[in-house]
This record gives sequence, structure tokens and C-alpha cells, in this order.
Amino acid sequence: MSPYVIQRAGITPEFTGSWDGPAWSKADTLSVALFHPAGSAHHPVVNARLLYDDQAIYIHFKVQDRHVRSIHTRPQDPVWQDSCVEFFFQPKPSPGYFNVEGNCGGTFLCSYVEDPRRTPTGFAKFRLIDAHWFTRIRAYHSMPPVVEPELPGPVEWTLEYGIPFSLIEDYAGPLGAVAGQIWRANFYKCGDKTSHPHWASWAPIGEALNFHQPDRFAPITFAPY
Repeated sequence: MSPYVIQRAGITPEFTGSWDGPAWSKADTLSVALFHPAGSAHHPVVNARLLYDDQAIYIHFKVQDRHVRSIHTRPQDPVWQDSCVEFFFQPKPSPGYFNVEGNCGGTFLCSYVEDPRRTPTGFAKFRLIDAHWFTRIRAYHSMPPVVEPELPGPVEWTLEYGIPFSLIEDYAGPLGAVAGQIWRANFYKCGDKTSHPHWASWAPIGEALNFHQPDRFAPITFAPY
């Protein structure tokens, strides 16, 4: 598939959830629309946009959804069980990848995975991201932290956040100037414990219902200056 091009931000994103705000209107849009057959017939419309500047990479998800639920409110809670969007990315030349998972209420689970083989405690080699990440990731979420009981919908919600490159370097090592770099990534939508479970991706994941397949990530390119 064609690489997604991350445009350079002309101004810092506003973190107001405005999909067509002054910063985000310059960003290209991708669609998270490949639904795994193990899911229900609920196929929400999921789009994402990315931008970058010298300090951070920014991502904005917009979801036209139903059956929206959010009960997890502590960092590193199992947010994939809620109405959730996810950004998995592997910087170059990092040996591992990051999974950044956020529910509609703005709670995140993040880890750095170097060996995604499953074990009883998670993966063969991984680290949960340190707590200071969550104090330095700037974020906006349009839904309240708790959505319970489930909203049958229709509901449109957004999740917008920025990850400083300095935090990524804590795990992946020095990045240098990212303009022109090609990373690999995938984007997901899920809701494992909603009334209508579903699993969607941007890049194909194959027959296995497994988002942790870095060999199936697709290119994302940072536009040059």
C-alpha cells in the first residue's frame, strides 16, 4: 500500500478536537476500514490524521460510532476493551515498536515491544511505558472519561494527542531530524467488551486476529521541509 505522508505542521495543533482546525486542515486523511471477520456487523467509520514538527508527532482520530462504552480511567488499564483507537509505530532504526492505545474517554495504555511473541505475562520482550509519559502527552478527548451505560448511538467522537520525540527517544534511541524519514505503523479501532465487538485496521493484518504484527506494518513518511 502507498505510504501515508505526515505533513509538517504550520502551527501547533490546537487540542480542541477540531478536525478541520487551522493545523489539521493541512493534514492528509487515512481510513481505518479493514474489518476482521471475527467481529460483529458494527463497522464504525474511522479516520485519522497525523502532523509533526520539531518537537512531536501529533495524531487525531475521528470516529463515527455506535455502542460506545468507556469504563477504564487509569493509565495502563486495558483500554482495548472499551471503544478504543490505537496507533502502533516503529521508528527507524529502533528494534522495537510502540503501541499507543486510547479509549474514547482519553485513557491510554502504552508499551514498547521488542518481541511480540505471546507469553502468560504479555510478550516475550516488552516494557510498559513509564508513568511520566502520561504527564507529558498532551491530549484532547471529546467524550467524558466514563461512558457507562453504553451509548447505542450514533455518536461521533474524537481523540487528539501529541507524543514528544524526546519521549520516543527514551526507548528507541536518538531519532535525529525526522523530516524525510520513513517509519512503519498501523492504526486500529476496537471495542472488545462493547456489546458489538469489532476490530479494524489501516494496513491488512491477515487472518490472525492480532494487532501486534510489526511485519505487517506499512510505511509512514515524514514530509521534508
